[in-house]
Amino acid sequence: MEQQMRDEDKQVEERRKEFPAAIESLLFVAGRPLERSELRKLLALNDEQLNDALQVLALELAQQRRGIRLQQLGEQIQLVTAPENARYVAALLGLPLSARLTAAALETLSVIAYRQPITRSQIEGIRGVNSDRALISLLQQGLVEEIGRAPTVGRPALFATTTDFLQQFGLTSLQELPGVQITRPETEQAAAVNTEKQP
Repeated sequence: MEQQMRDEDKQVEERRKEFPAAIESLLFVAGRPLERSELRKLLALNDEQLNDALQVLALELAQQRRGIRLQQLGEQIQLVTAPENARYVAALLGLPLSARLTAAALETLSVIAYRQPITRSQIEGIRGVNSDRALISLLQQGLVEEIGRAPTVGRPALFATTTDFLQQFGLTSLQELPGVQITRPETEQAAAVNTEKQP
C-alpha cells in the first residue's frame, strides 16, 4: 500500500515536471501570444497548476540564460527574445536598435505604464499639459493601445501598454517595472517642515 502511494506521488511529480516544457512547446508552435484559458484547456490544468508551471518555465529560461524569455501581460503569455540579445535580432531583421522617444512621449508612457488602464484626461491631469501628440506617437509605435472605454460620462478611451512595450524595455511582465518613490520638490518639503514646526 505504501509503495503504491509512493508510486502515485512519483507519477504526479513527473507529470508536474512535464507542464513547463509543454507550455514552452505550445508557445513556440503558436508563434503568437496564447491566453491563459487556452493553456489551461490544452493542458487540463487549474489556475494554480498553470501558475506553478509558468513560474518554473520563466525561472528556467532566465537562470539558464537561454535566448528566450516568458512574457506575461494580463491574460496573454508568449515567448520573446531575451533583451540582452536585442542588438543581434535587430541586425538580423534590419531594424533600428531602439525607437527614439521625445521627453513628452517618455513621460506619457511612464504615466500609462504605472497607472494603466488610464484615460487621456487622467494622463493630462498627472502631467499638467496636453498629451495628444505624445499619445498619438506612442500609439503609432505600438507601445500603447486602446483597451476599452471607461464607465464614466462620455465613455472616454482607456489606454494601456502593449507586449511591444515590454519587449522594447526588456521586461517580461509589468511587475518588473521599477518601484517609484514620489518625492516633493525641495521647496515644498521646506514649506512642509516649517508648517509642522509652527504651533
